Amino acid sequence: QVQLVESGGGLVQPGGSLRLSCAASGFTLDYYAIRWFRQAPGKEREGVSCISRSATYYADSVKGRFTISRDNAKNTVYLQMNSLKPEDTAVYYCAARFKGVGSYWCPQGSNEYSYWGQGTQVTVSS
Repeated sequence: QVQLVESGGGLVQPGGSLRLSCAASGFTLDYYAIRWFRQAPGKEREGVSCISRSATYYADSVKGRFTISRDNAKNTVYLQMNSLKPEDTAVYYCAARFKGVGSYWCPQGSNEYSYWGQGTQVTVSS
């Protein structure tokens, strides 16, 4: 059974940091692209970052502040978020899309992803 479980969200002051985790079970990360999305109240879901094999991708709004990584031994993907801003406040989701073993493909659209976690709330406020 494929499952994704996010953790690590919380309340942080502007300029602070959080590290989100996305623990995968039922499949091997090597065969999947993993993308972090976020959705703020009243806004559309947006892609934040993606990892596919060694390739990483970032939205312009988070480039230079967020870092995506993965630990194959733990079958977990991380999103290190630094220099957080109030506009980063959202529910963050990780999602997985099968891509095959040799591909660096990281689809952008949320409808491309088959498996989703339950989400974790990130609130940036003083």
